[in-house]
Amino acid sequence: MEFLYALPLLVKAFILGIVEGLTEFLPISSTGHLILAGALLGWTDQKAKLFDVAIQTGAMFAIIWYYRARIGATLSGMGTDPVAKRFAINVLIAFLPAAVIGVFCASMIKAHLFKPVPVAMAFIVGGLIIFWVEHRHRVQRIRPRVHDLDDLTTADAIKLGLAQAFSLIPGTSRSGATIIGGMLFGLSRKTATEFSFFLAIPTLIGAGVYDTFKYRSILSVADIPLFAVGLATAFFSALACVHWLIRFVASHSFVAFAWYRIVFGVIVLLTAATGVVDWAA
Repeated sequence: MEFLYALPLLVKAFILGIVEGLTEFLPISSTGHLILAGALLGWTDQKAKLFDVAIQTGAMFAIIWYYRARIGATLSGMGTDPVAKRFAINVLIAFLPAAVIGVFCASMIKAHLFKPVPVAMAFIVGGLIIFWVEHRHRVQRIRPRVHDLDDLTTADAIKLGLAQAFSLIPGTSRSGATIIGGMLFGLSRKTATEFSFFLAIPTLIGAGVYDTFKYRSILSVADIPLFAVGLATAFFSALACVHWLIRFVASHSFVAFAWYRIVFGVIVLLTAATGVVDWAA
């Protein structure tokens, strides 16, 4: 793995940007993948952790671009259109639980859980939960109660926000917690997926602004190319991923992602236990 450590920082930024964009909106945990990729690349210092949060903004801009018409209509109609106003309020309500818990617990979570082995364990647990939810829907033939974003209630928004709060545990997956939680609460797979996209906007902006301000002392003008590369690659890879995922959920379950999470998590644990990869280093 030494050759990975020796890669120039801009190359590492490019790789991590792609990892972020391809995993942010899939139920497989972008934070978990960034922690593992950063460990393999030998870039795990404080600036690397800030970089991981900052490039999520690139993925968020992909959502804004992809849904620009819906977002524009919502913003312009908030003063006159009750449907647009309710949708915007629901997104804000769902954003608050993770935001409040994150402010008070972020430092503790980063100190103890931002490590490859806890991430791998969260991968496996999350995969098992996806299996259970998909099995429950198939066996009980559960019919979704909510098929459109505009039909979400305040209670739905609160429950989705609480579900997203579990994603503060790295390896859980922000989108996965929201989507699978949404399916448990009666949302169709497509509606839960789309709401997770819109919920990403305030969540990722909030995380990016908070961490950038908190760790602003370690940044310099020389870091601009590094962050620019990460943001750009995250934007374009996330745009492609969102375009694909919307079509995927129309006719597929999330079982494939559950298998991926479990297999990947087991590989990390096995390589850590056997010493094949020194994740601790």
